[in-house]
Amino acid sequence: MGATIAEKILAAKSGKSSVAPGEIVDAYPDLVMSHTATWRSASVMQRIGAKSLYDPDRLAIVLDHISPAKTEKYAADQQISRNFARAHGVQKFYDIDAGIAHLVLMEAGHVKPGDLIVGTDSHCTIYGSLGALGTGIGYTEVASVWITGKLWMKVPATIKIVLDGRFAGGVYAKDLMLYLIGKLGADGCSYKSVEFYGSSVPDLSVSERMTMTNLAMEMGVKCAFVPPDEKTAQYLENRLEKTAYRPVYADPDAVYEERIPVDLGELHPMVACPHEVENTKAIGVVAGTHIDQAFLGSCANAKYEDLVVAAGILKGRKIHPGVRLIVTPGSKQILLQAMNSGVLQTLIESGALVTNPGCGACAGDGGMLADGEVCLSTANRNFLGRMGSAKSQIYLSSPATLAASAIKGEIADPREFMN
Repeated sequence: MGATIAEKILAAKSGKSSVAPGEIVDAYPDLVMSHTATWRSASVMQRIGAKSLYDPDRLAIVLDHISPAKTEKYAADQQISRNFARAHGVQKFYDIDAGIAHLVLMEAGHVKPGDLIVGTDSHCTIYGSLGALGTGIGYTEVASVWITGKLWMKVPATIKIVLDGRFAGGVYAKDLMLYLIGKLGADGCSYKSVEFYGSSVPDLSVSERMTMTNLAMEMGVKCAFVPPDEKTAQYLENRLEKTAYRPVYADPDAVYEERIPVDLGELHPMVACPHEVENTKAIGVVAGTHIDQAFLGSCANAKYEDLVVAAGILKGRKIHPGVRLIVTPGSKQILLQAMNSGVLQTLIESGALVTNPGCGACAGDGGMLADGEVCLSTANRNFLGRMGSAKSQIYLSSPATLAASAIKGEIADPREFMN
């Protein structure tokens, strides 16, 4: 009987010839990511008297939440993280200027096909866009892996999602994922691995794949994969030598718990309504909903390609006078690329406020909402009170829908602004 991608990776990282869904293994991750919560894991180490790390080269620390520090407490937490990295010789350390951890680590070549990566963020599933098994764990578990090099992991069953057809104009990977989350529910893939296949996949950019594997978390997945292909190799070309990684693929006779077909050509722009990501509706149902703020950011949709899509709609147009458009690029590299290409100028000329790279409003860092205000966001979550007042509302959409809505001052169909 063949094995899925998750089964093969967990078998390799636990020293076994094979594993089965439901089996508990001692797995040794290739990389352990921690962000601004690094200080918590460092404090755990101090409390239990641990003095050394299993392997400092397996640690990556990125200060992406609440960066730069906006209170004395955050400044102290970040200082703990810097001192910890310095004291233990952690070379993969990125300070407040770098951007969102997931994007920074992939840009820097720290994520390889076939890797097992864990970290203090539930959206570590995004690493599956490059064929790595990424999953989120708590800060105490991170401290444990720092010290022992391993952690217990249960092997997930796998669901196959088959994508055929082509996106129509104005429809993007974010719309696909909002459709799936609405169809399957927040726990529809609870502790499952998801693998994306189908005739559509080769045409999907790495940026689109990042959005897909990132948002898969909102279906409850443990991990998600787009099998590595030529697009993956092209992305890694200037970041890693081909000899530095070995892609992992599912066997032809791998066993899947379920097969879910999707025709991309039948999809429409989608919006997640307050206060759950699974509360999704087609654009026609919510079009006309007043908005006060639009946030273009987060690890789901603050990549260069996302900024380009938004700029394409905003070029030559102005945002509605009653809307605040906040743009937070996902990384320093993305900011520089947008600056050099003119994309940043287009966004600013339209009326956008561009902030430093990082998690920004998605992590409660700026862009807070007052009572009764409504925000349309490209982030991955719209939970009650996530962006300020518990009496505010957050809707989620693609960058294209967000740009169109910022122009009209209400949730709008991006197809109105496309030639």
